[in-house]
Amino acid sequence: MMAEANKEDIFAANKHTEIINNIKKKDKNEITHQEISVIANQIRRYIVEMVHLANSGHPGGALGLADIYATLYFKILNHNPNDYKWDERDRLILSNGHVCAVRYAAMAVAGYFNEKELSSFRTLGSKFQGHPSTRYLPELENSSGSLGQGLSFASGTALGLKQQKNNARVYVCISDGECQEGMTWEAAMAASHYKLDNLTAFVDYNKIQIDGWTDKVMSLGDLGKKFESFGWNTIEADGHDIKQIENAFNKTKEISGKPSVILFNTILGKGVSFMENNPAWHGSPPNKEDRDKALDELNSLF
Repeated sequence: MMAEANKEDIFAANKHTEIINNIKKKDKNEITHQEISVIANQIRRYIVEMVHLANSGHPGGALGLADIYATLYFKILNHNPNDYKWDERDRLILSNGHVCAVRYAAMAVAGYFNEKELSSFRTLGSKFQGHPSTRYLPELENSSGSLGQGLSFASGTALGLKQQKNNARVYVCISDGECQEGMTWEAAMAASHYKLDNLTAFVDYNKIQIDGWTDKVMSLGDLGKKFESFGWNTIEADGHDIKQIENAFNKTKEISGKPSVILFNTILGKGVSFMENNPAWHGSPPNKEDRDKALDELNSLF
């Protein structure tokens, strides 16, 4: 169980937030990969607590994406928490909305809102709904719930930016499971047709969906070659190696005339040993004992 010293309100100012605040004072070019890992660990702590308090949610995928979202918000994205509708901002689209705890946590750490607000996750009237909604949280670029729609939304956004001669880039997070849906491939075809080189899709390639392993539910085959056959530039990277994550995103900025997709090999439940690679944690909230065990592991990494 958690040591008494670690039973503080994790959304309140404490030793962890002090460490993060010191990192945030740096220019993003000065933040080290190790410091991004520290931020990712803070995001994971928030995810565990949010889903536990709500007694509802999807911790597995959210934990697996923490390293990627920490890198996006602190190394890659052009964004401004104080002006979230800044016209030149990069757009980050979340398609697999059930993993929204990672998006909310990353935004809180980045300064979009106070971390304490995360405790209302999935409660009635909260801006942090179980599936993201711009009605409640206008800082988001899109509402999402039904899988398979995000790549279409992102492609339309990227095309619109090109027509406006706006140099902002579009990033869209999609799951491997939703690559089983036809709408994903219609969008992939359109993005290639319109040569949307300002669009980067990244796949949470943990090979797990709510019904089990993707290979057993409906095999995706060689996902990289599928995207290549649709005219996409394809990159594969370790979704838990900060250097590889940053390099993969930066490589997509060098591609001209076609969209890019990054297949990030991730581990569902990353950072919490008993959740890792276990399909049961796709959509199951941790009880008090599991929450304490998880935070013990994550606190030990600071």
